[in-house]
Amino acid sequence: MYKVGDHVIYGGVGVCLVSDITTCDIAGIDKDDLYYVLKPVYQDSCTIYAQTNEKVFMRAVVSKEEADRLIDLIPSMQVEAYHSHVTNELEQHYKKSINSHELLELIELTMSTYAKKQEALELKKKFGAVDERFMKQAEDLLFSELAVVYGIPKESVHAYIDKRINGEAQELQEVQEELGK
Repeated sequence: MYKVGDHVIYGGVGVCLVSDITTCDIAGIDKDDLYYVLKPVYQDSCTIYAQTNEKVFMRAVVSKEEADRLIDLIPSMQVEAYHSHVTNELEQHYKKSINSHELLELIELTMSTYAKKQEALELKKKFGAVDERFMKQAEDLLFSELAVVYGIPKESVHAYIDKRINGEAQELQEVQEELGK
């Protein structure tokens, strides 16, 4: 069971803060059932009441050590862009990665769609709307979780990853200190 103050990944919403664990005084709901009161970190004025034994996917955000390990894998990752002229196949492929709720899957999806976008630019072709939508969704989920893990703004995650990959340890430390102010 999660505790008040924990950050969790909740379904397709993404990162949420467990702000309370309580019962609900609503007609038709068992008064003994416990609910997490979840506040999405990157969505304003939204509160989610999730039953503690609910079937919707929920997991704790990864640890800083796990995030570091996954980011350190990026230079050695071999990802291939997924191509299909059938929109439904393309969407299903992307949804499978998104719905895994795994950080590694989100990294791979982000990298593969970015590679596909670069490939389209080089060939002077249009990058597909489905590809663009899922690239943004994967990047948003990935960067949201990493921002919470590292305690930095979501907009700074890409620069943080670049610095870590390039082994700029001193600059990385300076970025962390600057963002922590």
